[in-house]
Amino acid sequence: MANEKKTVAVLYGGKSTEYEISLLTAFSVINAIDLTEYRVLPVYIKQDGRWIAGDEITEKLAYKDQLLLKENAEAEALVQHWLAPSAPVNVRRPDIVFPLLHGPNGEDGTVQGLFELLNIAYVGSGVAGSSVGMDKVLMKDVFAAHGIPGPKYASVSRYDWDHDAPKVILKIKNMIGYPCFVKPANCGSSVGISKCLSETELSAAVTEAFLYDSKVIIEEGIVGREVEIGVIGNHELSVSVPGEIITKNASFYDYQSKYQEGESTLVIPADLPDKVQAELEEVAKRAFSVLNLSGLARVDVFIRDKDQRVIINEVNTMPGFTQFSMFPLLWQHTGLSYRKLIEKLIELGIEKHLERQKIHYRIEK
Repeated sequence: MANEKKTVAVLYGGKSTEYEISLLTAFSVINAIDLTEYRVLPVYIKQDGRWIAGDEITEKLAYKDQLLLKENAEAEALVQHWLAPSAPVNVRRPDIVFPLLHGPNGEDGTVQGLFELLNIAYVGSGVAGSSVGMDKVLMKDVFAAHGIPGPKYASVSRYDWDHDAPKVILKIKNMIGYPCFVKPANCGSSVGISKCLSETELSAAVTEAFLYDSKVIIEEGIVGREVEIGVIGNHELSVSVPGEIITKNASFYDYQSKYQEGESTLVIPADLPDKVQAELEEVAKRAFSVLNLSGLARVDVFIRDKDQRVIINEVNTMPGFTQFSMFPLLWQHTGLSYRKLIEKLIELGIEKHLERQKIHYRIEK
């Protein structure tokens, strides 16, 4: 029927250090979706990797813990039917999945690949874009290859660090210098990030970063303003107004600054000269395109103090998505409400899925 509701499976939780943030995002999105237009089904991934499906959500959730679905045979069987190539006719697969997963095992192309194999539509970037967008080293390699300006950087494997840490420290001193930033290559939300002013701090920071990943990136410290901008679209891209992050009690935008009230201020729209804003918009669209992204992304940059150049930091393919996160706020100030933004992303996901149906997997004779 033409007016039948579309079924949206909201996927959240996951095996990631950003599990709690995913729950907050899912709680916010589910409560914003228009239940008169969409049939919403919660799908919870526990931290041990097990999937549980819940009953259709018919009213707003009162508290976040309602998302912590209980295991039972029927719920597990429903997920298995969704994931099976030959689901029973009485078990309807979702029209689209909204994967509100942050970090590894969700934002990195893993679940995107699963839904590609199962031929199910989903919101956001595909396998390649999600994977490269998650890996900060690969991302910066692509930016460098396309001439998009970024900070100096170097990557370190756990093997190299364990076998010759002094050599790595000397390499960083000569290539990057201080101050520098140490980050796990495949984490978000500033998990495991440290600012280093000396070799002693660098050694401790790299050791900590390896708690969260087997590859670490070390970046040059850029003196400048931290600005973010939203991009949505598949082929024809739209950008939001920019927003600036001002941290109060930290030397950079760390985990505490992001998620503890009063630790940072978001200035939207950011007050930028016309020339700088035009460069920012151009860089954001180029970054989105060269990474082969689709749906949405938040592009994070520095406006370097010494020359007002836009220096790209990173791209987030599934940015924080609560009603008070930077990405939705940017679009709200651009004129797109939270609910309408969600609906737009669902439309873009379905549009991308329909494009994929045109691909032939058999040689036509």
